[in-house]
Amino acid sequence: MRVVILGSGRGSNAEAILLAQQAGKLGRARVVQIFSDKPDAGILALGPRFGVPASFLDAAPYKTKLDGAGEQHYIAAIEACRADLIVLAGFMRVLKMPFLAHFEGRIINLHPSLLPSFPGLDGIGQAFRRGVKIAGCTVHQVTLEVDGGPILDQAAVRVEDGDTLESLAQKIHAAEHALLPAVIARLSERGA
Repeated sequence: MRVVILGSGRGSNAEAILLAQQAGKLGRARVVQIFSDKPDAGILALGPRFGVPASFLDAAPYKTKLDGAGEQHYIAAIEACRADLIVLAGFMRVLKMPFLAHFEGRIINLHPSLLPSFPGLDGIGQAFRRGVKIAGCTVHQVTLEVDGGPILDQAAVRVEDGDTLESLAQKIHAAEHALLPAVIARLSERGA
């Protein structure tokens, strides 16, 4: 299964995927390309480190969504990779049609909350401010509804009395780093 990773930030979840691949724990999946919409994103430095092509891909003209010329640019680049699975690992743009229709059923996202609770931006902060005792992360298929696609798997973490927003974020990120590669491995074994 050929995997393309899209990310906008430092790339800790992409790194977890690549480390799992390096350790032979990604099933029949293989990361074939990393794309970022930010030319200086840390995720791009992972490419040379793991021997995977990593490229800045301009998403203009919009800043928060993939649409118009930028969307067509991404569709063409991902098609050229012959991607079986697109993994959103901190890709901070809303995806719309026709991108979603073009890759229907082949896009997954990692969200830092136990969906359907706390969708959208700052899932960890939302959970912390609400005072929940169980938080976590979710891997789901991407649909038109932001963070509303079918849930593939979740990992829960207990929020302790002494936790701060930062310590909770660390726990959730650790859970994400285990969950996302495991889901990719399972999907690859099913032939997704």
